Amino acid sequence: MNTFSDTYTPAYLLLQDGTLLKGKSFGAKGTCGGEICFNTGMTGYQEVFTDPSYTGQVLIMNTAYVGNYGTRYTDVESSSVKIQGLICKNISERYSRLMANESLGSYLVNNNLIAIYDVDTRSLVQHVRSKGAMNCVISTEYSDIEQLQKELAKIPDMDGLELSSEISTQEPYTAGDENAAIRIAVLDFGVKRHILTSLAERGAYLKVFNAHTDVATLESFNPTGYFLSNGPGDPASMPYAVETVKQLLEKGKPLFGICLGHQLLALANGIPTFKMHHGHRGLNHPVKNLISGRSEITTQNHGFGVDPESARTSDKVEITHINLNDGSIEGIRIKNKPAFSVQYHPESTPGSHDSRYLFDEFIAMMK
Repeated sequence: MNTFSDTYTPAYLLLQDGTLLKGKSFGAKGTCGGEICFNTGMTGYQEVFTDPSYTGQVLIMNTAYVGNYGTRYTDVESSSVKIQGLICKNISERYSRLMANESLGSYLVNNNLIAIYDVDTRSLVQHVRSKGAMNCVISTEYSDIEQLQKELAKIPDMDGLELSSEISTQEPYTAGDENAAIRIAVLDFGVKRHILTSLAERGAYLKVFNAHTDVATLESFNPTGYFLSNGPGDPASMPYAVETVKQLLEKGKPLFGICLGHQLLALANGIPTFKMHHGHRGLNHPVKNLISGRSEITTQNHGFGVDPESARTSDKVEITHINLNDGSIEGIRIKNKPAFSVQYHPESTPGSHDSRYLFDEFIAMMK
């Protein structure tokens, strides 16, 4: 049960299809909005909240309780909370983890995140699965549906929205041992910190560049290979990045892409992307590696995908991974070039470690 007193501030959730729900305020006060989505994971909520790929989205946590183990300064994937708002069923101000620095409620207030709880999230997730992704608004300020609709009308559609330019690093920075033999130029479309850590721990020196960096500047780092990061928004709205990837492929150096990076690699090879009905988000998605024949339990966070038919008929790419739930494309490699990508997140924070071998394969390819 919730650990709050009977005194609370009401909060309202309005969906684009007219669905209106009343709940209780948790975190900061005010009004926020974005595309509604859901995550099926039971743990790792702080890493999820700080994942840059969630920029522009209001998140439903499908698990029954959120906040049980508090928050910790180190359990983050970026410098701030990236979700626009949070929807929960039950929340807890009391936490059991001795290593925690503060409660979830305090963390949300300090990060100015508006949240609503006491909502039947499982029913809401079923609704989104049925109706598809749509915009929504959460407010502690307004209860009148006409005013909520006015706030909702201000929110841009995710389809066609370019967001990487907003969150990409403004200045280059490095990670790992500068004396390492392997040097990786990272194009930052919204990179998660643990991706960088996963590569640095394997003996690579990384330099992270703004999403709009030209190939000449990337090459000036004298990289052994290139990495295309994850990130938010519609990949089809990023022709600048697609052109960069095309030029990088001509260099013939090893290249690895994750999530948005996977979609950009597909686009650079003539394979279109599309807006998914409700996306994949969670830490329990089964994927089959078609090369090894093994299955992996994967961490995922994406609302766009690579067109399956175009990928299957392409003479430029080979499909390497598929989603065992819906058959969607989860991995490709480019024929006659040392380039590959996956739609899911092998750094797996949170999640199982089944897919971390992909970082080893990238390192081996550069060696």
